[in-house]
Amino acid sequence: MDLLSLLKDQIGSNVVGELAKDTNASPQQAEGAVNGILSSLLGGLMNNASTPEGADALGKALDRDHSGGGILGGLLDFVTGGNVQPENERAANGAGIIGHIFGDKTGSVVEGLSKSTGMDTSKIGEMLIKLAPVVMGVLGSMKSSGNMSGADVGNVLKQTVQGNRSSNPIFDIASKVLDRDGDGSMMDDLGSIGMSVLGGLFKK
Repeated sequence: MDLLSLLKDQIGSNVVGELAKDTNASPQQAEGAVNGILSSLLGGLMNNASTPEGADALGKALDRDHSGGGILGGLLDFVTGGNVQPENERAANGAGIIGHIFGDKTGSVVEGLSKSTGMDTSKIGEMLIKLAPVVMGVLGSMKSSGNMSGADVGNVLKQTVQGNRSSNPIFDIASKVLDRDGDGSMMDDLGSIGMSVLGGLFKK
């Protein structure tokens, strides 16, 4: 199962177009940012779920807040600033989700993607907050419909990263974002990825 393809299908061109309008970005920039953000989130989630404890924590979070797909039913409305129903408030908490995935490395992810897309860090941050609940919603729907464990979800994340890493360098970079022993070069690595690569990923 390729989670990146599932996410692209779920988001679609209409949502990308709305994100472009909302951030005053070109369609190419918005596509590149969406690809970079989705890949970074999946890579970070794979890292988090690479231990039994991490996989269990992810599974519990999906069961608690995203088992019904979270905000997927009203995705376009959510992206365009529509009201979130009370039962979906935790599912829509993009800032909280990002904090759990990246922790104190969030700034590096945002800065790296800003450098690679040419978009302001504030705009990248806005898109990251909006797209994080989408990723969790897709994972939650997949887990509940497939009666999967947290470890099963972790394996799907791993398969997605391994299956795409040859054509999508962000996976290799982002999957190491939580490596405390890293050399801190992630921002430069992300920034070195050109728009031709980021934009091309969405058109596959």
